[in-house]
Amino acid sequence: MEANPHAALDLLKKAHPPETASAIFTEKVLHKPLLLRPTSPDPSSQDARAHRRLRRLRKKEKAKRRQRPKPLSAKEKRITGIYEISKESQKYDIYVPLYRMWLGYMWEILGMVKGKQTWVTVQAAGAKLASADFHGAKLSVVRSKCVSTVGLRGIVVRDTKFTFQIITEKNELKTIPKTHTIFRFQIPQPDAIDEMPDSEKIKDISDDGMGPNALIFELHGSSFEHRAIDRATKKFKQRNMTEL
Repeated sequence: MEANPHAALDLLKKAHPPETASAIFTEKVLHKPLLLRPTSPDPSSQDARAHRRLRRLRKKEKAKRRQRPKPLSAKEKRITGIYEISKESQKYDIYVPLYRMWLGYMWEILGMVKGKQTWVTVQAAGAKLASADFHGAKLSVVRSKCVSTVGLRGIVVRDTKFTFQIITEKNELKTIPKTHTIFRFQIPQPDAIDEMPDSEKIKDISDDGMGPNALIFELHGSSFEHRAIDRATKKFKQRNMTEL
């Protein structure tokens, strides 16, 4: 018994020759792949709550990568000791290059040029010195209510809001409070260093060897109780010193 012809084949034979219709029917109908849907769907599509949670976590993780690292708290800084200077680093000779770098920084602030005598006045240089960074400065204590600190001299390794930490020539780390303390520092002329022998240029510059034209300044710690980063943007005004 002859099988019933396919309806699609009958339609193709009406539009094409028999051979062409059979070829089209075989290629397009009989051998056409049939794409079936999987019997078990994706679990995430069934559990909408889990899908939303996963998307929310990915979004949160992506935003976290873009954020800046959270700064350490004061407690974490004390525990880690990131601001503490180790015993191996408490050497005066280590910070002598920092002191020489600070001198170049002060020459630039005050406009001191080699071969030219510069006049420094309170109106022109007072605000600049008050806003300057004193890390690397060589300070000496001339007066203080804390008598044990008078006479100390060294290079500033840390300038906090209320204290100066200095390294003395005896390789000792001293913390000096700014309150009720007067500090003194000197800035030699640029020509004074050029006249020194090459063997002494790499060494420290003593206060006695700065030359007759060295500039001498006194710093009143009670009026200097600011961090270095805060002084850079602070405007200082001339006021009477009631403690004098």
